[in-house]
Amino acid sequence: MTQPLDGLLTALELTDTGARTDEDIFTGPSQWMPHGRVFGGQVLAQSVVAAMRTTPSERPIHSMHGYFLRPGDVNQPITFSVDRIHDGRSFSTRRTQAYQNGLPILSMIASFQVPDEGIDHQVDMPTDIPGPEEIPSDSDLLADVDHPVSRHWRDDRPFDLRHVTSPVYLTVEGEHVAHQAVWFKALGKLPDDPDLHRAALAYASDYSILEPVLRRHGVTWSTPGLKIASLDHAMWWHRFSRVDEWLLYVQESPSATSGRGLSLGRIYNRDGMLVANVAQEGMVRLPRG
Repeated sequence: MTQPLDGLLTALELTDTGARTDEDIFTGPSQWMPHGRVFGGQVLAQSVVAAMRTTPSERPIHSMHGYFLRPGDVNQPITFSVDRIHDGRSFSTRRTQAYQNGLPILSMIASFQVPDEGIDHQVDMPTDIPGPEEIPSDSDLLADVDHPVSRHWRDDRPFDLRHVTSPVYLTVEGEHVAHQAVWFKALGKLPDDPDLHRAALAYASDYSILEPVLRRHGVTWSTPGLKIASLDHAMWWHRFSRVDEWLLYVQESPSATSGRGLSLGRIYNRDGMLVANVAQEGMVRLPRG
Protein backbone atom coordinates (compact mmCIF):
# COMPACT_ATOMS: atom_id res chain seq x y z
CA MET A 1 0.00 0.00 0.00
CA THR A 2 1.44 3.35 -1.02
CA GLN A 3 1.28 6.49 1.08
CA PRO A 4 -1.10 8.27 -1.38
CA LEU A 5 -3.37 5.21 -1.33
CA ASP A 6 -3.30 5.19 2.47
CA GLY A 7 -4.36 8.82 2.30
CA LEU A 8 -7.31 7.92 0.05
CA LEU A 9 -8.47 5.18 2.43
CA THR A 10 -8.13 7.54 5.40
CA ALA A 11 -10.21 10.20 3.62
CA LEU A 12 -12.96 7.67 2.87
CA GLU A 13 -13.08 6.33 6.45
CA LEU A 14 -15.68 8.75 7.77
CA THR A 15 -16.47 9.12 11.45
CA ASP A 16 -20.06 8.70 12.59
CA THR A 17 -20.66 11.50 15.10
CA GLY A 18 -23.56 9.65 16.70
CA ALA A 19 -25.80 12.69 16.24
CA ARG A 20 -29.36 11.76 15.36
CA THR A 21 -32.10 14.28 14.71
CA ASP A 22 -33.73 14.02 11.33
CA GLU A 23 -30.30 13.49 9.67
CA ASP A 24 -27.21 11.30 9.95
CA ILE A 25 -23.99 13.24 10.61
CA PHE A 26 -20.47 12.15 9.64
CA THR A 27 -17.10 13.87 9.53
CA GLY A 28 -14.07 13.30 7.34
CA PRO A 29 -10.60 14.78 6.81
CA SER A 30 -9.45 16.94 3.92
CA GLN A 31 -6.49 15.84 1.86
CA TRP A 32 -3.71 18.37 1.26
CA MET A 33 -3.65 20.10 -2.13
CA PRO A 34 -1.02 22.64 -3.26
CA HIS A 35 -3.58 25.33 -4.13
CA GLY A 36 -5.34 25.00 -0.74
CA ARG A 37 -8.72 23.90 -2.15
CA VAL A 38 -10.24 20.47 -1.50
CA PHE A 39 -10.06 18.14 -4.51
CA GLY A 40 -13.58 17.79 -5.91
CA GLY A 41 -13.25 14.02 -6.32
CA GLN A 42 -12.46 13.72 -2.61
CA VAL A 43 -15.62 15.47 -1.40
CA LEU A 44 -17.69 13.62 -4.02
CA ALA A 45 -16.40 10.24 -2.86
CA GLN A 46 -16.85 11.14 0.82
CA SER A 47 -20.43 12.28 0.17
CA VAL A 48 -21.09 8.97 -1.56
CA VAL A 49 -19.63 7.07 1.41
CA ALA A 50 -21.79 9.06 3.84
CA ALA A 51 -24.92 8.17 1.85
CA MET A 52 -23.84 4.52 1.66
CA ARG A 53 -23.52 4.38 5.46
CA THR A 54 -27.30 5.00 5.74
CA THR A 55 -28.39 2.55 3.03
CA PRO A 56 -28.74 -1.26 3.24
CA SER A 57 -25.70 -3.02 1.78
CA GLU A 58 -27.89 -4.99 -0.62
CA ARG A 59 -28.77 -1.70 -2.35
CA PRO A 60 -25.61 -0.47 -4.15
CA ILE A 61 -25.42 3.07 -5.48
CA HIS A 62 -26.35 3.47 -9.15
CA SER A 63 -26.36 7.26 -9.64
CA MET A 64 -25.47 10.59 -8.10
CA HIS A 65 -25.86 14.24 -9.04
CA GLY A 66 -23.84 16.84 -7.16
CA TYR A 67 -23.27 20.59 -7.24
CA PHE A 68 -20.03 22.20 -6.06
CA LEU A 69 -21.15 25.29 -4.14
CA ARG A 70 -17.97 26.68 -2.57
CA PRO A 71 -14.27 25.82 -2.58
CA GLY A 72 -13.33 23.56 0.31
CA ASP A 73 -10.44 24.41 2.65
CA VAL A 74 -7.82 21.65 2.92
CA ASN A 75 -6.93 22.81 6.42
CA GLN A 76 -10.34 21.91 7.83
CA PRO A 77 -12.35 18.69 8.16
CA ILE A 78 -15.69 18.32 6.42
CA THR A 79 -19.07 17.54 8.00
CA PHE A 80 -21.53 15.42 6.01
CA SER A 81 -25.26 15.55 6.70
CA VAL A 82 -27.37 12.78 5.14
CA ASP A 83 -31.12 13.05 4.71
CA ARG A 84 -32.89 9.69 4.19
CA ILE A 85 -35.32 11.04 1.60
CA HIS A 86 -36.97 7.79 0.53
CA ASP A 87 -36.82 4.01 0.90
CA GLY A 88 -39.04 2.08 -1.50
CA ARG A 89 -39.32 -1.59 -2.36
CA SER A 90 -36.36 -1.46 -4.76
CA PHE A 91 -34.88 2.04 -4.60
CA SER A 92 -33.50 4.33 -1.88
CA THR A 93 -32.74 8.04 -2.23
CA ARG A 94 -30.33 10.03 -0.10
CA ARG A 95 -29.29 13.68 -0.01
CA THR A 96 -25.81 14.51 1.29
CA GLN A 97 -24.71 18.03 2.16
CA ALA A 98 -21.01 18.66 2.81
CA TYR A 99 -20.22 21.56 5.16
CA GLN A 100 -17.27 23.61 6.35
CA ASN A 101 -17.72 26.48 8.80
CA GLY A 102 -21.47 25.85 8.75
CA LEU A 103 -21.71 26.56 5.02
CA PRO A 104 -22.39 23.93 2.33
CA ILE A 105 -19.56 23.25 -0.12
CA LEU A 106 -21.30 20.39 -1.98
CA SER A 107 -24.90 19.26 -2.33
CA MET A 108 -25.54 15.78 -3.71
CA ILE A 109 -28.50 13.46 -4.29
CA ALA A 110 -27.79 9.74 -4.80
CA SER A 111 -29.97 6.77 -5.69
CA PHE A 112 -29.51 3.14 -4.64
CA GLN A 113 -31.18 0.01 -6.01
CA VAL A 114 -31.61 -3.67 -5.24
CA PRO A 115 -30.01 -5.35 -8.31
CA ASP A 116 -32.63 -6.74 -10.68
CA GLU A 117 -32.87 -8.75 -13.90
CA GLY A 118 -33.65 -6.78 -17.05
CA ILE A 119 -32.60 -5.63 -20.49
CA ASP A 120 -28.87 -5.21 -21.06
CA HIS A 121 -26.82 -3.33 -23.66
CA GLN A 122 -23.90 -0.92 -23.80
CA VAL A 123 -21.84 1.26 -26.13
CA ASP A 124 -18.73 -0.70 -27.07
CA MET A 125 -15.28 0.32 -25.94
CA PRO A 126 -13.09 1.84 -28.70
CA THR A 127 -10.87 -0.79 -30.31
CA ASP A 128 -8.03 1.46 -31.46
CA ILE A 129 -6.72 2.30 -27.98
CA PRO A 130 -3.23 1.09 -26.97
CA GLY A 131 -2.99 -0.72 -23.66
CA PRO A 132 -1.68 1.00 -20.52
CA GLU A 133 1.59 -0.93 -20.65
CA GLU A 134 2.40 0.83 -23.95
CA ILE A 135 1.96 4.33 -22.49
CA PRO A 136 4.21 6.19 -20.02
CA SER A 137 2.61 7.19 -16.75
CA ASP A 138 1.86 10.84 -16.15
CA SER A 139 4.15 10.64 -13.10
CA ASP A 140 7.07 9.64 -15.31
CA LEU A 141 6.32 12.45 -17.75
CA LEU A 142 6.39 14.96 -14.87
CA ALA A 143 9.55 13.57 -13.28
CA ASP A 144 11.74 16.52 -14.24
CA VAL A 145 9.20 19.30 -13.58
CA ASP A 146 9.98 21.00 -10.26
CA HIS A 147 6.80 22.83 -9.29
CA PRO A 148 4.50 22.29 -6.26
CA VAL A 149 1.52 21.35 -8.43
CA SER A 150 3.47 18.99 -10.68
CA ARG A 151 5.13 17.40 -7.64
CA HIS A 152 1.66 16.78 -6.19
CA TRP A 153 0.39 15.27 -9.46
CA ARG A 154 3.53 13.14 -9.67
CA ASP A 155 3.93 11.97 -6.07
CA ASP A 156 0.68 12.36 -4.13
CA ARG A 157 -2.16 11.07 -6.29
CA PRO A 158 -3.40 7.60 -5.29
CA PHE A 159 -4.01 6.65 -8.95
CA ASP A 160 -1.69 5.91 -11.85
CA LEU A 161 -2.93 7.98 -14.83
CA ARG A 162 -1.78 7.37 -18.40
CA HIS A 163 -3.03 9.63 -21.19
CA VAL A 164 -3.39 7.68 -24.43
CA THR A 165 -1.96 10.48 -26.59
CA SER A 166 -0.32 12.92 -24.18
CA PRO A 167 -1.45 14.97 -21.17
CA VAL A 168 -2.20 18.68 -21.36
CA TYR A 169 -0.27 19.68 -18.25
CA LEU A 170 2.43 21.69 -20.03
CA THR A 171 1.74 21.37 -23.78
CA VAL A 172 -1.09 20.35 -26.09
CA GLU A 173 0.41 18.02 -28.67
CA GLY A 174 -1.27 17.00 -31.90
CA GLU A 175 -4.65 18.20 -33.11
CA HIS A 176 -6.80 20.41 -30.92
CA VAL A 177 -9.65 17.94 -30.56
CA ALA A 178 -12.47 17.79 -28.00
CA HIS A 179 -11.84 14.21 -26.96
CA GLN A 180 -9.23 12.05 -25.25
CA ALA A 181 -8.78 8.75 -23.41
CA VAL A 182 -6.98 8.04 -20.13
CA TRP A 183 -6.11 4.72 -18.47
CA PHE A 184 -6.13 4.72 -14.68
CA LYS A 185 -5.95 2.40 -11.69
CA ALA A 186 -5.17 2.62 -7.99
CA LEU A 187 -1.47 2.48 -7.11
CA GLY A 188 -1.95 -0.67 -5.05
CA LYS A 189 -4.46 -3.33 -4.12
CA LEU A 190 -7.53 -2.08 -2.25
CA PRO A 191 -9.72 -4.00 0.22
CA ASP A 192 -12.44 -6.14 -1.36
CA ASP A 193 -15.36 -4.00 -0.15
CA PRO A 194 -17.39 -3.26 -3.35
CA ASP A 195 -18.73 0.01 -1.92
CA LEU A 196 -15.15 1.21 -1.36
CA HIS A 197 -14.40 0.58 -5.03
CA ARG A 198 -17.56 2.43 -6.08
CA ALA A 199 -16.61 5.42 -3.93
CA ALA A 200 -13.01 5.35 -5.17
CA LEU A 201 -14.34 5.32 -8.74
CA ALA A 202 -16.26 8.52 -7.96
CA TYR A 203 -13.00 9.98 -6.61
CA ALA A 204 -11.06 9.12 -9.77
CA SER A 205 -13.87 10.21 -12.09
CA ASP A 206 -13.03 13.85 -11.29
CA TYR A 207 -9.52 13.46 -12.73
CA SER A 208 -9.07 14.83 -16.25
CA ILE A 209 -12.80 15.01 -17.07
CA LEU A 210 -12.62 18.69 -18.12
CA GLU A 211 -9.44 18.22 -20.15
CA PRO A 212 -11.25 17.71 -23.50
CA VAL A 213 -12.47 21.31 -23.12
CA LEU A 214 -8.89 22.50 -22.70
CA ARG A 215 -7.48 20.25 -25.43
CA ARG A 216 -10.02 21.51 -27.98
CA HIS A 217 -8.73 25.06 -27.52
CA GLY A 218 -5.04 24.28 -27.13
CA VAL A 219 -5.07 25.32 -23.47
CA THR A 220 -2.84 23.65 -20.88
CA TRP A 221 -3.26 23.38 -17.11
CA SER A 222 -0.19 25.63 -16.80
CA THR A 223 -1.64 28.46 -18.91
CA PRO A 224 -1.02 31.70 -16.95
CA GLY A 225 -4.28 33.21 -15.72
CA LEU A 226 -6.39 30.11 -16.41
CA LYS A 227 -9.28 29.78 -13.95
CA ILE A 228 -11.07 26.43 -13.94
CA ALA A 229 -13.47 24.95 -11.40
CA SER A 230 -16.01 22.13 -11.39
CA LEU A 231 -19.61 23.31 -11.19
CA ASP A 232 -21.50 20.03 -11.05
CA HIS A 233 -20.86 16.31 -11.43
CA ALA A 234 -23.16 13.44 -12.34
CA MET A 235 -22.28 9.76 -12.35
CA TRP A 236 -24.02 6.48 -13.14
CA TRP A 237 -22.59 3.14 -11.98
CA HIS A 238 -23.69 0.47 -14.47
CA ARG A 239 -21.60 -2.61 -13.70
CA PHE A 240 -19.17 -3.36 -10.90
CA SER A 241 -15.43 -3.33 -11.52
CA ARG A 242 -12.47 -2.95 -9.21
CA VAL A 243 -10.50 0.31 -9.35
CA ASP A 244 -7.19 -1.40 -8.56
CA GLU A 245 -7.32 -2.91 -12.06
CA TRP A 246 -6.87 -0.88 -15.25
CA LEU A 247 -9.88 1.16 -16.38
CA LEU A 248 -10.20 3.23 -19.56
CA TYR A 249 -11.79 6.68 -19.28
CA VAL A 250 -13.05 7.82 -22.71
CA GLN A 251 -13.89 11.53 -22.59
CA GLU A 252 -15.37 14.14 -24.92
CA SER A 253 -16.65 17.70 -24.73
CA PRO A 254 -19.78 18.36 -26.82
CA SER A 255 -20.01 22.06 -25.95
CA ALA A 256 -18.31 25.06 -24.38
CA THR A 257 -19.98 28.46 -24.07
CA SER A 258 -20.47 31.39 -21.67
CA GLY A 259 -17.32 30.55 -19.72
CA ARG A 260 -18.49 26.97 -19.12
CA GLY A 261 -17.40 23.68 -20.66
CA LEU A 262 -19.28 20.37 -20.59
CA SER A 263 -17.51 17.00 -20.66
CA LEU A 264 -18.90 13.47 -20.84
CA GLY A 265 -17.01 10.32 -19.94
CA ARG A 266 -17.39 6.55 -20.28
CA ILE A 267 -15.38 4.22 -18.04
CA TYR A 268 -14.58 0.66 -19.26
CA ASN A 269 -12.65 -2.22 -17.74
CA ARG A 270 -10.07 -4.10 -19.78
CA ASP A 271 -12.67 -6.67 -20.86
CA GLY A 272 -14.62 -3.89 -22.58
CA MET A 273 -17.41 -3.79 -20.00
CA LEU A 274 -18.95 -0.33 -19.57
CA VAL A 275 -18.58 0.35 -15.86
CA ALA A 276 -19.87 3.91 -15.50
CA ASN A 277 -20.84 7.14 -17.25
CA VAL A 278 -19.87 10.61 -16.03
CA ALA A 279 -20.92 14.16 -16.90
CA GLN A 280 -19.37 17.34 -15.55
CA GLU A 281 -19.69 21.02 -16.37
CA GLY A 282 -16.95 23.37 -15.30
CA MET A 283 -16.15 27.06 -15.29
CA VAL A 284 -13.31 27.72 -17.72
CA ARG A 285 -12.03 31.30 -17.88
CA LEU A 286 -9.05 32.32 -19.97
CA PRO A 287 -7.05 35.52 -19.53
CA ARG A 288 -8.28 38.34 -21.74
CA GLY A 289 -6.15 39.99 -24.35
